[in-house]
Amino acid sequence: MIKQLLEKVPGYDKLVLPLHRARAFRAADKNDYPASSMKVIGVTGTNGKTTTAFMIHRMLTEAGFKTGLMTTVAYGVGNDLKPQISHMTTVSAGLLNKRIADIRDAGAEYLVLEITSHALAQYRAFGIPIDTAVMTNVTHEHLDYHKTFANYLNAKRKLFKQANKTHAGQRIGIINAEDPAADLFASDIANPLTYGIKDGNIQARQVKLTPSGIDYYVKVDSTKLHIRSSIPGEFNVYNSLAAVAVGLSYGLTPEQIEKGIAALKSVEGRMTRIEAGQKFQVVVDYAHTPDSFEKLLKDFRATTKGKLIVMFGSAGRRDEAKRAVQGEIAGKYADIVVLTEEDDRDAKGEEILAQIASGVEKSGKKLEKNLFKVHDRAKAIEFTLKQTKSANDVVMLLGKGHEKTIERADGEHSWNEIKVAQKILKKLAKK
Repeated sequence: MIKQLLEKVPGYDKLVLPLHRARAFRAADKNDYPASSMKVIGVTGTNGKTTTAFMIHRMLTEAGFKTGLMTTVAYGVGNDLKPQISHMTTVSAGLLNKRIADIRDAGAEYLVLEITSHALAQYRAFGIPIDTAVMTNVTHEHLDYHKTFANYLNAKRKLFKQANKTHAGQRIGIINAEDPAADLFASDIANPLTYGIKDGNIQARQVKLTPSGIDYYVKVDSTKLHIRSSIPGEFNVYNSLAAVAVGLSYGLTPEQIEKGIAALKSVEGRMTRIEAGQKFQVVVDYAHTPDSFEKLLKDFRATTKGKLIVMFGSAGRRDEAKRAVQGEIAGKYADIVVLTEEDDRDAKGEEILAQIASGVEKSGKKLEKNLFKVHDRAKAIEFTLKQTKSANDVVMLLGKGHEKTIERADGEHSWNEIKVAQKILKKLAKK
């Protein structure tokens, strides 16, 4: 609360940002500039950062390179990954450099580093030599912090400008060609490389989307690749294309790229299917932005033969403007919408749900008919699962994904969405 009040003070940023830079410099110096011995691949964007980072990491690891990973979900080297418990993608500069030093000491040649707009704005990654920068997309998010979309966009661009200053590196920027900001990011880097389905230097062709994965072809000059992934969704075509671009930029063979992307079977909390003997499909995903809702729910609406049932909430003390927008998107695609808590913190949960509900109702849904409010998240999961009537139904539990805690007014509580859903499914199966 004190930090939020201070951020409203005029000139706050000008006072505190030099301190952030100094803190990052001291952390890097204390750990003997740990990233300098590795090729660092920085991944930023609103959605898809974590999955893209995991794809790149798995591809390089399968190709025989000792590769470090630091993401929202996990960190470590090769197959020795530890869960990231904190609700923070890019940790503080001190912890960031300490973990990078551990990755360096483990002999890593590459480091795949997921970097958020907050971290870039606060210079947490200041001084880290970025060899290759990757942008997945930039859409509405974190305006509670950045205040304007322009500020948010410019924070993301810092990664590419940082990579462009790493003269000993590749100075390559891998960019989603179909993002409206693609040209801006391309102007920030010496060697832009774009990807997409409809546009880009690297394009997906003959795309096949199924509930169990994606399949497509890529042709770049005389190089041909057949990309398959067991992680479904059109958005994962884009995420995997970014990984393909990284592989090509580092000289991996088509076989190494194909094998590496296919080797990643799942990312915890990202399109995670819950199996507990039930006939219908249950999916847990971290989606919590309007853009991710639009892409995810549109894909599932197209492949769901029964009812599409969606449960989600919105974090307290965060971007309020997106709540009604997400509600309207959910209402447009889902047959049933269940609203619940999602890290209320010290905000009033009833007010958050009312804001989301206003958007759901705008889409035509009616309260207590196909729109429901169940504030307690565990009870909401049980209620949502009970709405299924057919083996063709799909239940989507959105917003928490991999996270291991839920934040309420009285502090953090242990939470694991996947395990909670599994436990409830098993209980319902006995009835």
